[in-house]
Amino acid sequence: MAKRIFSTVLLWLLLFAILWFFKAAGAVAAIVAVSVLTLREFYRLMAAAGHAPFERLGMLFGGLITLAPWTEARFGLPAHPLLALATLVFSIRMLSERTPEKRLEALTSTLFGLVYISLLLQYLVRIVTPVAGDTISPDGRLILCLWVVAVAKFCDVGALLTGLAIGRHPMAPGISPKKTWEGAFGGVAVAMGVGALVAWLGRGVLPASLGPLRGALLAAPLAAVAIVSDLVESVVKRRADRKDSGGGIPGIGGFFDLIDSVILAAPVGYFLLGLR
Repeated sequence: MAKRIFSTVLLWLLLFAILWFFKAAGAVAAIVAVSVLTLREFYRLMAAAGHAPFERLGMLFGGLITLAPWTEARFGLPAHPLLALATLVFSIRMLSERTPEKRLEALTSTLFGLVYISLLLQYLVRIVTPVAGDTISPDGRLILCLWVVAVAKFCDVGALLTGLAIGRHPMAPGISPKKTWEGAFGGVAVAMGVGALVAWLGRGVLPASLGPLRGALLAAPLAAVAIVSDLVESVVKRRADRKDSGGGIPGIGGFFDLIDSVILAAPVGYFLLGLR
């Protein structure tokens, strides 16, 4: 637990430093880096499960897909062809580079990683990227992205602590035996408090409609989705017979373990906030 606390505090300090010194460009670079590293771990989990995904080229496509809203806004490069192009490329490679018993698994695991991780984390880039005629300041967009990440991650923290304290009823014993309904409700409650706090702290740059009350109310469904997102990663790790997705972050595991709850929360947060 001490290692987990130390890593968590260090990562939040690093995030604040990136946002403070490098603003939107730093946030986009961090999101893309985490997305690519998470995809790498996902592909290795799939390889351990016997699916033989196309890791290296998949990571390249993944980084481009996550970055696409930024390049589209800055340089006018269209974002939509990337996933179609990746499907074409990996369909051809699957036919020539995988044995018959691995072909379907190689294609589906590669493309699922691009959709589930790269495309969904792209919504964090969409949140921080200014658009033409924007009514939200660049700093406001940074705080909105921070709001989404904080709600999802502090739901994790609240669920862990509440589950350890009073957890009695397993929520998904066949997927993640340690998760409890008490922990889930505690996680949502903590996330609502954090959602209200971030909305209050960012009141100078956030849209006037996102006050503390609305911040708390919107945090509830976002936190619920974050719990589902966490369970999805547990399914992936269970399929690969792994406890953690990696070992690069002491006390936490890998980047997939770090960002698991944010993956589904990113698009949900984008649409809940009514962004474009």
